[in-house]
Amino acid sequence: MKRHFAIAAFAAMLATGASAQTVGVSMALFDDNFLTVLRNGMIDYSKGMSGVSLQVEDAQNDVGKQLSQVQNFVAAGVDAIIVNPVDTDATVALSQAAAAAGIPLVYVNRQPVNLDSLPDKQAFVASDEKQSGTLQTQEVCRLLKEAGKTEASAVVMMGELSNQAARMRTQDIRDVVATSDCSFIKLVEEQSANWSRTQGSDLMTNWLSAGVEFDAVISNNDEMAIGAIQSLKAAGRSMDSVIIAGIDATQDALAAMAAGDLDVSVFQNAAGQGKGALDAALKLAKGDAVDKKVFVPFELVTPANLKNYQAKN
Repeated sequence: MKRHFAIAAFAAMLATGASAQTVGVSMALFDDNFLTVLRNGMIDYSKGMSGVSLQVEDAQNDVGKQLSQVQNFVAAGVDAIIVNPVDTDATVALSQAAAAAGIPLVYVNRQPVNLDSLPDKQAFVASDEKQSGTLQTQEVCRLLKEAGKTEASAVVMMGELSNQAARMRTQDIRDVVATSDCSFIKLVEEQSANWSRTQGSDLMTNWLSAGVEFDAVISNNDEMAIGAIQSLKAAGRSMDSVIIAGIDATQDALAAMAAGDLDVSVFQNAAGQGKGALDAALKLAKGDAVDKKVFVPFELVTPANLKNYQAKN
């Protein structure tokens, strides 16, 4: 009888081991508010799953380091890999490394340059960037009209130009301004502040010092918008005289909106993207089919609906 119990226990142990899943995660960088929410959402979600463990690495915005991390995940024999790319133009090598080993790979948040030619068992989970800058700029346009503007100027703060999201969000802004409804807005400056609050503040200081005049600041993310706000306030400019728009609806941004400083943001469901990426990775590891593109919708955030988002990111 004891022997039967021992065999049963051993079989149960084998079954548990067989169902365990290890997922390697390479994040572009840990030192980013939005990506921190995404990473923590993924980690928290995994804790509620039996037999799932994550190995999360910080690529520190280094393309070479990220490739090494993926190669190390492959060598370690993980069941799946999730990548938040440092450089969306450098994803082909990452895809090739995982595909050669037959390990599923899921890109999250930042669209890989090879999206339309991803190998089998690879996918992309994010939000459709066509919505982000479009929602943001349409609301800026509406607010300028509401303020009685028939001619207006705007400056654009762009993210890292190596990042597909920065390029798409900026193009969204241009596309909206090109429409008949919003063509009264002139884009007088477009410069990168690399997603950074500090660089956003510095860029705004430079514009103010150069005498650039504008009615709106349209930023590719909230961090740069917050930097712009800090610089404007330091220069003594009334926040009622300028419309500030960001993207991501981070907690800091929502606090700025509650204070009356930020006028527009766009909720990007960071935790939702993290959960979606992990779900896709685990399904691919089991051999299940997954759509190549999985989109989590963007949502416009304004002072009118602020309360609905204050506990989300």
